[in-house]
Amino acid sequence: MKQLLCLLACALSLPMAAAQAHDAKAVAKDIQRHRAMAVAHESAARCLESGKKYDDCQKELQAACKGLALGKYCGMRHEH
Repeated sequence: MKQLLCLLACALSLPMAAAQAHDAKAVAKDIQRHRAMAVAHESAARCLESGKKYDDCQKELQAACKGLALGKYCGMRHEH
């Protein structure tokens, strides 16, 4: 029983250890990436507001997000 409790405590502490593994440099890079994605999404919203075709705005978003996020939706996917 004592071994089981020890194992459980170790398993529960792993996510906390992983969360602390991000150093200040990695956090700063994440912040920069999130801000760049936000700018790209804001530009996509303005593109749609301007009356441009959806596909044209999507292509602009994909170009702006290249290398920033996974997939072709720049880290954001929702229903249409």
